[in-house]
Amino acid sequence: MVTGHTKLLGIIGNPVEHSLSPAMQNAALREMGLDFIYLPFPVASEGIEAALSGFAAIGVVGFNVTIPHKQAVIPYLTQQTEVAEGVGAVNTVLYRDGGWWGTNTDVAGFIAPLQEIPHWGDRTAVILGYGGAARAVVAGLTQLGCGTIHVVGRDKQKLTHFAESWQGSSLGVQITPHLWDSLPELLPQTHLLVNTTPVGMGVEGDRSPLSPTDVAQLPDGSIIYDLIYTPRPTKLLQLAQERGLRTIDGTEMLVQQGAAALRFWTEPFTSKPVPVNIMRDTLLSHLS
Repeated sequence: MVTGHTKLLGIIGNPVEHSLSPAMQNAALREMGLDFIYLPFPVASEGIEAALSGFAAIGVVGFNVTIPHKQAVIPYLTQQTEVAEGVGAVNTVLYRDGGWWGTNTDVAGFIAPLQEIPHWGDRTAVILGYGGAARAVVAGLTQLGCGTIHVVGRDKQKLTHFAESWQGSSLGVQITPHLWDSLPELLPQTHLLVNTTPVGMGVEGDRSPLSPTDVAQLPDGSIIYDLIYTPRPTKLLQLAQERGLRTIDGTEMLVQQGAAALRFWTEPFTSKPVPVNIMRDTLLSHLS
């Protein structure tokens, strides 16, 4: 039951109505026995400053940030973690010491299903896309110690800007940018392919960023990781499964980044562990 003592968490974005985070986070909060509630807040780009002022005034503990605000929110923060500064994007914010502190849990969410895999220093990764999600992927692969990271895109100017934005990064990122027509040369040497583009999402569920011919060029034993979590599986992952390749979809990243965010917010209030299994089951139930 919501009372005058209930603490507020939430998510800002535009749009935000589709977000599955409220269901996932509220299930975890109930399991932890915490008097919190997590709400979706639709916030337009021009309303970020006003939203944060309002949140501070009513005592919001923290919030997630989704498209298109992960970079736009940064000027309104008083502090960022090293990983957030390195990525250049924030997806989790906490009110602390009179100001808003930002971090990026997408990185932890992305690498969670990959940490069991050894010898990243000998592996080559190919990332499709150069948006905010790709930034978290690059940072995560750098943390894993991935030996070679290629980023592939269709717009030369945006691709060049993406590559140059990592110069001088505290994360020590090293990537090689390529236009899309370089894929035939890259695919045969790829150990991990990550799709960060929206191709194949939702109403585009019958599309794939790679053709069957492209997928056929991937080596046996390679891993295909699609950050999209609906539909399940995406067309790209269907093609990879038909090849007998290992596939990972975006559900685990969504669960793990959400769990990391919940730890960030609730650590001052409880020592109880975040119930990751409850979050995963709730998410999968809603997706099904």
